[in-house]
Amino acid sequence: MIEAVYVPGTLVQHPAHPEWGTGQVQTAINGRITVNFEHEGKVVVDARHVSLVVLRPG
Repeated sequence: MIEAVYVPGTLVQHPAHPEWGTGQVQTAINGRITVNFEHEGKVVVDARHVSLVVLRPG
């Protein structure tokens, strides 16, 4: 279950965009993960296509 891994507060990195910096998961609903990245701002990631790298669980 995707939502169990990406709970709010989890720190992540986008594998294809390390320049975005560390992101903090805001929400995880139906495989859509909203993340606030240091250098990119708020991004919605489709977890069916991208596996975010967990840096620190929430």
